[in-house]
Amino acid sequence: MGRIEIIMDIIKAIASEIRSSKLLVAFTGAGCSAESGIPTYRGENGLWNKYDPNIYANINYFNQDPSYYWNFFKEVRCPMLKKVKPNMGHFALAEIEALGKLKTVITQNIDGLHQEAGSSSVIELHGTTRTIFCMNCSKEYSMNDVFTMLETEIPPLCSECNGKLRPAVVFFGESLNPQILHMAFEEAGSCDFLLVVGSSLVVYPAADIPLRAKKRGATLAIINRESTPLDYLADYVINDDSGKVLPQIVQSLKHD
Repeated sequence: MGRIEIIMDIIKAIASEIRSSKLLVAFTGAGCSAESGIPTYRGENGLWNKYDPNIYANINYFNQDPSYYWNFFKEVRCPMLKKVKPNMGHFALAEIEALGKLKTVITQNIDGLHQEAGSSSVIELHGTTRTIFCMNCSKEYSMNDVFTMLETEIPPLCSECNGKLRPAVVFFGESLNPQILHMAFEEAGSCDFLLVVGSSLVVYPAADIPLRAKKRGATLAIINRESTPLDYLADYVINDDSGKVLPQIVQSLKHD
């Protein structure tokens, strides 16, 4: 049996498990958005290989001089975020939800593409770039508001109080929001099937989520281009692009 046939058998098995599951949760990482044109952070062409995260994404550097981050945001993130769209993997997860089989998406991503694709229940572990707020008065701004501001001023300042703006993301040097993390662990601990999509499973405490689900007896499937440290725990592993695999799972769900 060739690799394609083996993968198709695994896809059908995953679809069958999803069909019979009572509570499916998805856990997504950077690989899920890579096919939309957003580079992963690690790996051969990872963003942090070119831009030191201890400078461009560190809360201490940001507090001292936010212009480092906002120059990076303007030159690197803005062009990308202006044109990026959800890919077939995002839409497939939204469709599984629409079929009544997916309860929640827990994501490490900060791009908001799950919501844009139609997912209604999304837990964003690392926050979102789509919301920017004033560190002084808490006034919120959209990403498009800040795109406009960056054309004339870096760093952007609050129109109400002249305070510093920051994105609603978790910087290096900050802890994850404990309430958000608790919600994610609760979902993982109560599901009977956890579908990991595009995560290298090396960043903790987020990578504890599959461990939590498996410990509670859930079926674990991992779809990622490269192998992960937790593949040995998984019931199903597919090393391929999620934008290719997830639509096939949907088709199998609907027609097999």
